[in-house]
Amino acid sequence: MKTELLAVENLTKYFPSKEGHGVVHAVEDVSFSLERGKSLGVVGESGCGKSTLARVLLRLLEPTSGRVFLDGEDLSRLKGRELRARRRQMQLIFQDSYASLDSRQKIGDIIAEPLVVHKVGDRSRRKEMVSELLQTVGLEPEAASRYPHEFSGGQRQRIGIARAIALRPKLVIADEPVSALDVSIQSQVLNLLVDLREQLGLSYIFISHDLAVVEHVCDTVAVMYLGEIVEKAQTDALFSEPKHPYTRALLSAIPRVDPKRRGAHRIVLKGDIPSPENPPEGCRFHTRCPQVMKICKNQTPEPRWLSSSDTHLVKCHLYQ
Repeated sequence: MKTELLAVENLTKYFPSKEGHGVVHAVEDVSFSLERGKSLGVVGESGCGKSTLARVLLRLLEPTSGRVFLDGEDLSRLKGRELRARRRQMQLIFQDSYASLDSRQKIGDIIAEPLVVHKVGDRSRRKEMVSELLQTVGLEPEAASRYPHEFSGGQRQRIGIARAIALRPKLVIADEPVSALDVSIQSQVLNLLVDLREQLGLSYIFISHDLAVVEHVCDTVAVMYLGEIVEKAQTDALFSEPKHPYTRALLSAIPRVDPKRRGAHRIVLKGDIPSPENPPEGCRFHTRCPQVMKICKNQTPEPRWLSSSDTHLVKCHLYQ
């Protein structure tokens, strides 16, 4: 059985600028793969292109160039019914658990909607499936008759998860699924996602700006900066031996429990992220990099594998 579920090749997404001159470089030449049953974390500062990447992968946005393969099938070639059928296998968990739920619908109807759209079961069977899904995510079946405003943020996110797994997808993209929740509730929802991966054989792309969350959930981490992936490695390797200066700065910002070590080795980046409408020449990180060299300002670094097993990729002139 083929282990690779998702393959992304040179994916790029540009948007027209508001002024009408030029384009916004939201996602630039992104490539990676995801094995079945595994989780890939995508991290970076706000505005780096994480959420745009998620929507392009799902064909909610059309790519400017590049290809996405799911189970070996090129999604960019699918249209109409073919694309709709494939969408059963790809689902999204939204960041805002309230805005993503129709306030005028009962919970049972919200969760049953994908079943209705894809004509799964009759009305009686769908009602049974909704009850099973609610129990799977830790809610009582009676919740089906209530409305979204009657639930807490954590409960609403569980409802969103139930809707996402209703069609038994192969791939779930979670876009900042716990960032709006209290810390105590975050851990419960994260544990639920980990359990569901084991129970249902799900594969995740987990988008977050919180590295501590990603460390808990993901097997592999990709670090994005200004639309590009600058480093990708297995989670343990990335957290123990980060290579790219940007990755080191992100990791240094993780809060420490030990007050004696708090603030130690903190790398403070100077300046703001450049505008994606006019990204810097050469390495896009060079305007903020504490290890910048002359070559960084005029020559774009090529991605390079640092391990013989091709598990640690970095895009930096320090390793050329």
